[in-house]
Amino acid sequence: MWSVFIACTLTCSGANADPETPPPPGPVMAAVNQTAQTGTLIFSRGDCLAVKVFSQSSYTHVGGVVVRDGQAIVYDSMNGQGVRKTPLAEYLRQQTPSTVHLVHPKTPLTQEQATAYETHLESQLGRKYAVKHHLTGRRCEGLHCAEYMTDALMAASMMTAKQPPRVSPGSLLEGVLTADVYVDGTRMELKLESPPQPEGLSWYQRAWRSTSTCCTGSATQMRRWILCR
Repeated sequence: MWSVFIACTLTCSGANADPETPPPPGPVMAAVNQTAQTGTLIFSRGDCLAVKVFSQSSYTHVGGVVVRDGQAIVYDSMNGQGVRKTPLAEYLRQQTPSTVHLVHPKTPLTQEQATAYETHLESQLGRKYAVKHHLTGRRCEGLHCAEYMTDALMAASMMTAKQPPRVSPGSLLEGVLTADVYVDGTRMELKLESPPQPEGLSWYQRAWRSTSTCCTGSATQMRRWILCR
């Protein structure tokens, strides 16, 4: 019964920030842009309890970077959205709040590898999200985030895997570092900033705003823990 519950709730999803969430601060984006390259992987430590319990890892999502004409794009497979590509700044905004961990190819991808990697990523765009097959290791119509990245790395001849559907974000990170094909990069915490209290409010207006903010925050946190969104 527990395995069925996990299979139904395991999402490999990021934090799914609200539309009002601002983009990461300039220094954060500068730090990421300075090191991001084609092949960079962005692992997220989100709040989804199902992923953490099932994979025995704090990592809940992974996306892969392609740098094209100086612009960094992140490819991933997201619960409720499927396989997509997103500008780097928007992707990090959507991962807020979470801790992100970037790793980079130990040796920059050759032109042939980069082409194979990007070609595979592009070929899967629009494919729906699925994760139940993580339990069996059998391929299905859908695709989850770690499976998507594993397939792309295999297309670029950077790694091998017997059952890509069984790969989780945490095991993928361990695998690329252990195989010595990737090196550690930037780690940073993406935080939600509390909006400032307007001036001139009465004590009960301040109390009401504080209570409303607290209740909304609690509901959002529960949604991230249980529904992974």
